[in-house]
Amino acid sequence: MTLPSPDGATPAMAQWFSLKAEHPEALLFFRMGDFYELFFSDAESAAGALDIALTARGTHGDMPIPMCGVPVGAAPSYLARLIRRGFRVAVAEQTEPPRKPGKGGPKGPLARAVVRLVTPGTLTEDELLEAGRQNLLVAVAPRAGRGAASHGWGVAWIDISTGTFETASIGGERLVDLLGRLDPAEILAAGEIELGDFASRRAPATVTPQAATARKRVAETFQAASLDAFGTFSDEEAVAAAMALDYIRRSQAGRMPRLSRPHPHEDGGILGLDPATRASLDLLRTREGGSEHTLLASVGRTVTAPGSRLLAEWIAAPLTRGAAIAARQDGWCWLVQEGGVRAALRQALRGAPDIARALGRLSLGRGLPRDAASVRDGLAIARRIARALADGRTAPPTLVADAASHLGEATALEARLNQALAEDLPARLEDGGVIAPGFDGELDAERALRDDSRRIIAGLQNDYAQKFGLASLKIRHHAQLGYVIEIPAAAAGRLRERSDLILRQGTASAARFSTDELVGLDRRIAEAAERAAARERLIFAALVREILDDPGPPAIAGALARLDVLQSCADLAAGGLWCRPEVTDDDAFTLTACRHPVVEAALPRSERFTPNDCVLEPAQRVMLLTGPNMAGKSTFLRQTALAVILAQAGLPVPAKAARIGVVDRLFSRVGASDDLARGRSTFMVEMTETAAILNQAGPRSLVVVDEIGRGTATLDGLAIAWSVLEAMHSTLRCRSIFATHFHELAELAESLPRLSPHTMSVREWKGQVVFQHEVVPGSARRSWGVHVARLAGVPEPVVRRAARLLAGLEKDRAVGARPLPLFSAGEARANDVGAKEAGAKDVETTQSGPDDAGLPDAVRDMLDRMNPDELTPRTALDMVYALKKLMLEES
Repeated sequence: MTLPSPDGATPAMAQWFSLKAEHPEALLFFRMGDFYELFFSDAESAAGALDIALTARGTHGDMPIPMCGVPVGAAPSYLARLIRRGFRVAVAEQTEPPRKPGKGGPKGPLARAVVRLVTPGTLTEDELLEAGRQNLLVAVAPRAGRGAASHGWGVAWIDISTGTFETASIGGERLVDLLGRLDPAEILAAGEIELGDFASRRAPATVTPQAATARKRVAETFQAASLDAFGTFSDEEAVAAAMALDYIRRSQAGRMPRLSRPHPHEDGGILGLDPATRASLDLLRTREGGSEHTLLASVGRTVTAPGSRLLAEWIAAPLTRGAAIAARQDGWCWLVQEGGVRAALRQALRGAPDIARALGRLSLGRGLPRDAASVRDGLAIARRIARALADGRTAPPTLVADAASHLGEATALEARLNQALAEDLPARLEDGGVIAPGFDGELDAERALRDDSRRIIAGLQNDYAQKFGLASLKIRHHAQLGYVIEIPAAAAGRLRERSDLILRQGTASAARFSTDELVGLDRRIAEAAERAAARERLIFAALVREILDDPGPPAIAGALARLDVLQSCADLAAGGLWCRPEVTDDDAFTLTACRHPVVEAALPRSERFTPNDCVLEPAQRVMLLTGPNMAGKSTFLRQTALAVILAQAGLPVPAKAARIGVVDRLFSRVGASDDLARGRSTFMVEMTETAAILNQAGPRSLVVVDEIGRGTATLDGLAIAWSVLEAMHSTLRCRSIFATHFHELAELAESLPRLSPHTMSVREWKGQVVFQHEVVPGSARRSWGVHVARLAGVPEPVVRRAARLLAGLEKDRAVGARPLPLFSAGEARANDVGAKEAGAKDVETTQSGPDDAGLPDAVRDMLDRMNPDELTPRTALDMVYALKKLMLEES
């Protein structure tokens, strides 16, 4: 709905039109007393999204104004729902107090201004955030210049709820990978930038500053002379950082939250994971968006929200540098050995508040008394943890020692907060009682005057009751009338004629009177209460400044989060079923008795997960895995990939032992999916993901793929799978697991020396098929699809009919021509770099034979398709039977 012209609007609506023009892309929450009201198209959109009543308020021109509203006290819950639906909300508050009637002064509506723009990437309230997940605003700026050499991006990401501020300058092909790792809530993009699956999170267009201006703006934000004071930043990083800061400043009406200084990242040091791989492995979220049955949920033993966020960061960004990985491993291994320290640490952390997010709210003026208390309590817990760490029998490793070194900071601040904050804090500052008695003499004096006046009111009520002979007389406080005498309506007639009483209000049940004495007392009480409240606000603001000026709380918050992640790893490893993997710089890859952590966690207690070994050493770097559905191929593929992620994140691995040469990029394509919204079928998605693997994988990569080529016709699919497998083996030379139903591919083991056929163990028992979920050497010759159909509940008549058809097809195939290799054995061997050592030579294939005149057409067609050089003994024997059958049929 297009907004009408503001001409002829009432003063209040003219104010609304003016504020709406400043933020046309956002819903405008317009403060009207105790409600936020929305008008015109904003009201229609919000009413539908929130399932609240759409009404009308007055008219504009000749048409009623659509309107809906939400209570101010319940606004956070409504904001959360709107943000989840993709809306942005501009909050317009009254910037002057309500005017008292009859006092004169300016006429017209109260002054209002937009004090905040609520967007997905600028949230701070607990009600709007997920406790265990970062909430990132990401800005992307293209590298200046033209041509391939300039193809790259500057990226900056900020979490205003915790103060995180980091940047990176990356190559063009890495942008979507980085967005997949960060999983931003909102994206600012300069110009036309392809954001892939993250396009829906793009914010409205923003102004892109020039590089020199951007550097100056970022430096000024942190009161530095130059951005170089914080590290080396490319121009595109500076532009992205300035874009993010400008957007935050605008969203917070000019205020800036407490942010850490920008930290530049090198392009490298992080395991490459594209969005398709992340979705395939369910690292932090499932494809449906849930957090249950994810890797994070299965390995997380953290007890604090900051610890959960940090663990998610480690899983989302595994490392590729052995020293950094080993430092994390040393940390949790020390806690495994120091069981008493670990137990004390875990117990203390259970009560640790979220200091980082409390600081974020305090820095924006949205802090509550509980946020200051969070800082106070967090500092006290840090002291307890420091003492617990000092009780270790051996010296702590670097990561633990570094965290412990911060836990003794901010002792003066802790003492100050202990003195200043009351023991029982109210929910809001406006409720009073935040500052402890005895902390400030002036505040105590104002409170005494206020409280003494209230005692006077109680005595005055007793005096009036006796004076007027009404035991039911009460003195009550009314929002508009102040303190009044209230009596039942039936007794009001006795007092109406008294000259010392002033009738203020009459209702069907009561009458309210006032006296000169009561009016004066009401004024003194109100003034004392206002002075006490103002003094308390002043003291609280000074405490907030002290908290934000002290560098100790942010450092302690980070230290507690790291310790929580380390104790989580130690708690996981202490059970003895998880190992410390050996991460090396060579091509090693051996997993012994490895398990899938997510599947294992979901199993009932009565069931046991079947572990499997996986060896992808240089001599056998490609595993061809065949076997039926439901036998565990996909689980085996995923658990291998997850073992790499856990190992390089510095976490324990669910295996008896593991030795992994650092993987630079990991690709996982397991399971079918489509993208119909963008016109891509399942097969198209499969080929797109396969293309990404073939274009980006290298010798240090790990590739796990399932059912390449299954989305098209059988011969097409076999040809594609065959070609892809050869490319992975001989061109990419990557460590790979290639799962397939094309059993014919097992024959490639004769021509690809580093290919190792394996299959899922299956046994038949009493006419039933038993899946043993065990990976064994060899190859499958059946897929057991009819049996799986029966397990899935397909009606028995259909299953029996399928079984008969399958038997007939298999018989025809046994006497017919088998699918032949797509390439000669010599051509396949020649593609492998090790073929020269084996003395392999290309084999030139020819298809010729004697004159076939007079042969039946079927026999002639079979001979035309046959290549003698590529027939195995079994294939040749099958061919003889097939030819004999054809000749008999013709005769």
